[in-house]
Amino acid sequence: MFAMLSSVCHRYIVLILLGIFSLRVSFLFINGLDLIGDESYYWDWSRRLDWCYYSKPPMVAWLIALSTSWAGDNVVAVRLPAAILGTLSLAYVYAAALFLYGQRAALVALLLLLATPFSVLAHFIMTIDPPLYCFWSMTLYYLSKALFGKPALNHWFYAGLSTACALLSKQVALLLPLMLLIFLLCDGQRRVLLKREFLLYCLPILLALVPLLIWNQQHDWIMLGHSQGHFGIKPELTIRQRLWDAGSLYGYQLLLVSPVLLILVLTMSFKMLRNYRRLSPDSQFLLLMGPVLLLGILLLGMVQKVQGNWPLPFYGSALILLSGQVRLGLFIKPVKIALIVGFLMTTLTYALPTVITVTQLQNTPLDPLQRFRHWHELAKSIEKIAPQPALVLTIGHRFLASELAFYLTTQPLVYRYESSGQVVSQYELWPNPQNDLNQSVIIVSEQSENLPLPVQAAFQHLERLDDITHPIDKPKQVYVYRAEGIRYWPKAHPFSEIK
Repeated sequence: MFAMLSSVCHRYIVLILLGIFSLRVSFLFINGLDLIGDESYYWDWSRRLDWCYYSKPPMVAWLIALSTSWAGDNVVAVRLPAAILGTLSLAYVYAAALFLYGQRAALVALLLLLATPFSVLAHFIMTIDPPLYCFWSMTLYYLSKALFGKPALNHWFYAGLSTACALLSKQVALLLPLMLLIFLLCDGQRRVLLKREFLLYCLPILLALVPLLIWNQQHDWIMLGHSQGHFGIKPELTIRQRLWDAGSLYGYQLLLVSPVLLILVLTMSFKMLRNYRRLSPDSQFLLLMGPVLLLGILLLGMVQKVQGNWPLPFYGSALILLSGQVRLGLFIKPVKIALIVGFLMTTLTYALPTVITVTQLQNTPLDPLQRFRHWHELAKSIEKIAPQPALVLTIGHRFLASELAFYLTTQPLVYRYESSGQVVSQYELWPNPQNDLNQSVIIVSEQSENLPLPVQAAFQHLERLDDITHPIDKPKQVYVYRAEGIRYWPKAHPFSEIK
């Protein structure tokens, strides 16, 4: 029965993927959720295209710019690349499993990926994750063909291009050539590939590195400093805080992957790592490309804070490897349970906006969608007080600036005042306004009703217009001012007058 199902699936795989894509695009239109802060932040990047940005490489901005140039600056257009990239991820995971282990394993790998709640989010929320997952999956497929198929240099080059695109999505993609190098060094039969094929694979990656390095050199290596800030043990943290951070990481994995599948992947990974030398070369390759990295990042989470999405790229090869084990008759029962639990969780994920509305949990502490709500309402409230502001200055988190930039009707360039005087977001790297300085400025602050002294000194006249309930942190207020007579654009330290 399963063999027949896998055969039918293979025959109509293109139609199946198109059907999944159509359903996910439909969800983009009907969900009614605002952009989260990261999405609007990356959209703001897309309006000022560059070779790199404060915290990440440029791929997410390039893709959003491509989509919005065609479909306009709206929520669906911003999120459309996620649906496209997510479908390509499914296709390449299926293709890699098909090449390595056959039709049955390919169907299992596809179903397992569809049964993970994080695949729902990765096909819906447009951040750096969808392009990273997509290009990581592409790399796995082309490297599998290059290593275990008929010798062909084009597969090495395509794998290098995929990794280069993954690197332009997120710095963690540098682990791909590193793990491939380890695999080739440990495999005596394929070590000869280091002389030519591996160098061809690395060529596109090195070319992609050049603009990133040049940009960072021109900006005091700001992205490198930001990345380094994510690593290292902070001695000031208490044991309680460390346990909370570790528990948060593992809790995210249970929710994003599903409890049964997470336990299954970890069990398989520990078992295969213990017997690494006895594994077939394809299993060794997949183990290094995902499960080993997954175990490493989960162990890292015990000593320092690790974000919940960091391990997610590593699950693709783990699921392909697991599908190969199923082909051998292993883990069949737990995989069936994992699929049932996973699909229940993914169904709930899609139904969550409706469930929250029906149960009247909106705007309560139990509403997990709180950060998707009310940003457009805040923008409309500000426009009632100050219609179509030409210059907007925000004081607070970068998300306040990016959400207002997106949801204000004219989508103006929004500027941000950083009280520390440090560069902590892309907004501090962009230039201050040079034109229209005779116009009034709308100042929106979420920090305090009293504006910082440098901001007060920068204008001849300040008028407090109104206070608005904060869209995310309900007890707090957002304070709206109008400023007239710009002496200089406010900057924390030191004052710098615009010439």
